Amino acid sequence: MAQETTKDQWRDPAHVQEFFSVRARDWDARFPDDGPAYDAAVADLGLRRGDVVLDAGCGTGRALPALRAAVGPRGVVLGADLTPAMLEAAVRAGRQGAGRLLLADVTRLPLRDGSVDAVFAAGLVSHLADLVEGLSELARVVRPGGRLALFHPVGRAALAARHGRQVTPDDERAEPNLRPLLVRGGWHLDSYTDEDTRFLALATRSDRPARNGAVLG
Repeated sequence: MAQETTKDQWRDPAHVQEFFSVRARDWDARFPDDGPAYDAAVADLGLRRGDVVLDAGCGTGRALPALRAAVGPRGVVLGADLTPAMLEAAVRAGRQGAGRLLLADVTRLPLRDGSVDAVFAAGLVSHLADLVEGLSELARVVRPGGRLALFHPVGRAALAARHGRQVTPDDERAEPNLRPLLVRGGWHLDSYTDEDTRFLALATRSDRPARNGAVLG
């Protein structure tokens, strides 16, 4: 069995890129039935026509078509990912037409303060070395009152079982842990769903500046 990536390893961007680079080509084929769950999560984000939306850690861009459909032709869809091979897979799948792809670390986004209406983040939480830092950076680029969706197409217990482990009390995605982390990152948790068929935490950007949110030039 392959050794599971540790939290400390996620602190190294080179390791993250290596991990996903070797999986990018067949990533979509490994999870062929996730499409409806992505579509439903995008719908729950409550996007409006003309919105600017960021898919943070977009991977192969599976959410981009649904995001484009939600914001319409006048909206802006951005997909940011750290791994070139995942973005290349998005292009091979024809998803670059749904949004602009950015090679970027989501903890240091090349976007202006308050320039985004909403963020969709699938599977991102477990790939951030410092969750508050990542949430703060997402809050920085989102306007006050903007929305965040932290999503995974299966729930915590189902995902843990897939990896041959159990859910632990210190899991950052558990509601009692996630709620204060979101507050520290500049967000208010509005709703929380953790069931076998999906994980979805919806939050609203606070009016106050996010803690630890760096301002990029």
